[in-house]
Amino acid sequence: MRNLLLAAAAALPLAACGSGGPTVSATNASSAEVAAKMDAATGGGDMIRAGRWEGTAKVDMKIPNLPPAAQAQMASKMAEPQKVVSCVTPEQVKEKKALFTGDRDDKNCKYDSFTMGGGKIAAKMTCNHGDGEGPMVATLSGSYTPDSYQMSMNSSTPGAKGLGAQSMSMEITAKRTGECKGTEDKE
Repeated sequence: MRNLLLAAAAALPLAACGSGGPTVSATNASSAEVAAKMDAATGGGDMIRAGRWEGTAKVDMKIPNLPPAAQAQMASKMAEPQKVVSCVTPEQVKEKKALFTGDRDDKNCKYDSFTMGGGKIAAKMTCNHGDGEGPMVATLSGSYTPDSYQMSMNSSTPGAKGLGAQSMSMEITAKRTGECKGTEDKE
């Protein structure tokens, strides 16, 4: 769970281009195809400001067939919003890393739809990892500026191994708070 939060927190600030920035739209596209469209739309310009980003993430997971004690433990860990802190370096800005396109080499996921522009983003992705859990379907929607974002993410999978259908929702809000301190990965 913590790794998922950290990955989302690290990736999201990198997507925050300005409300007057580029527009990208894709359907039935791979992560690499969406990333290429993002690269082309920015024309080599920087999409965000490098620096320290701080925010909160609120996660809710549902795994109906999880034993009651495990459900209670999971619920107590997710009861309060998690603090998320990341450092977006000038190199990451220049390389346009993780612009809501995920791993560019992931052949298991495909964007059913992806739209970004005018300060808004919406996407739906389906992933088939062949792990016996069935396809994972994820949606993302939110708003962004060069210095802040608010995102809602939802995912579901039919589940396997006796756990049944699983779902997760996550609300993340963050803003740029200044220059990186070099302690972000320890917070």
